[in-house]
Amino acid sequence: MIASMTGFARHEASGPWGTLVCELRSVNHRFLEAGLRLPEELRAAEGELRARLARQVRRGKVDCTLTYRRSHGVAGALEVDPVALERVVAAAQVVSRSLREPSTVSALDVLRWPGVLREESVGSEQLLSAAFAVFDATLAELVAARGREGARLRELLEQRCAALQALVATVRARLPEVQARVRARLDERLAEITATVDHDRLEQELALLLQRLDVDEELERLSGHISEIVRVIGGSEPAGRRLDFLMQELNREANTLSSKSQDLETTRSAVDMKVLIEQMREQVQNAE
Repeated sequence: MIASMTGFARHEASGPWGTLVCELRSVNHRFLEAGLRLPEELRAAEGELRARLARQVRRGKVDCTLTYRRSHGVAGALEVDPVALERVVAAAQVVSRSLREPSTVSALDVLRWPGVLREESVGSEQLLSAAFAVFDATLAELVAARGREGARLRELLEQRCAALQALVATVRARLPEVQARVRARLDERLAEITATVDHDRLEQELALLLQRLDVDEELERLSGHISEIVRVIGGSEPAGRRLDFLMQELNREANTLSSKSQDLETTRSAVDMKVLIEQMREQVQNAE
C-alpha cells in the first residue's frame, strides 16, 4: 500500500517514574533522515530509537521530540561526587593562595560547580522501558497517519491514470483517420504537379512518411507505463522512487507524441497528457 511521507503523531504516558511525551513529525525527503531531541536521562536510548524508526519508515525527514518530567515526590537522592569535589576544593585553594587578599569559598559555591552534585537516577530501567513503549506507540500513530494520507494519494493517482488511458484510447482511435488525411493531402498536392510521377517511388516515400508520423509505439509504451503505475501503487512495497522514474518515462512518451503529431486533436490530447503527468509528478513527490 502506498504511503505518504508527511504526517504527525503525539503520544503521552505517565507512571511512577513521571511523564513522557513523544512527538513525531515527518516531511518529504529523498532518503530517511532522523533528528532526535532527547532528555539527558534517555541519551543512551538514541541508537535503539533510530533502529526502531528505520524498521517502520523508509523515506522522509522525521523529527522526534521526547520530553520527560519527573513526578512530584520521586526525585532521586542527591549525591556528591568525591573526585569532582576534591578537584574543585584543590583548585579553589590554589586560587585563594594566589590572591593578595584572602578569600573564602563556601560549601554552596562548591556544590554549584558542574559535576560535584549529581542526582541519583530514579528507576532508569523502568524509565527506559517506558520511553521505548511511548515511542513505539507514537511511531505506530505516525505510520497510520502516513498510510491514510497515502490512501488518498493512491486514489488521486488512480483517477489520473484512468484519465491518461482515456486520452491514449482517443489518440489511438484517430490514427486511421490521421493517416488517411495525410495520404489525401499528399494526393492533392501531386494532382497539382503536371510532371510524370514514379508511383512506386511515391508509395515508398509515403510509407516512410507515415512511419515517421506513426505514434502507435508511443501509445503502447504509455499504456504500459500507466499499467505499471497502477500495479506499483497497489503493492505493499515503498513505491516513491519507482513512481518518480515512471513519471519521467510518461513525460518522455507524451513529448514524443506531441512532436510527431500532424493532427490538432492529437496535439491537444498530448498537451492534456502532459498536464496530467505533471500533476501526478507533484503528487508522487510525497510518496514513500
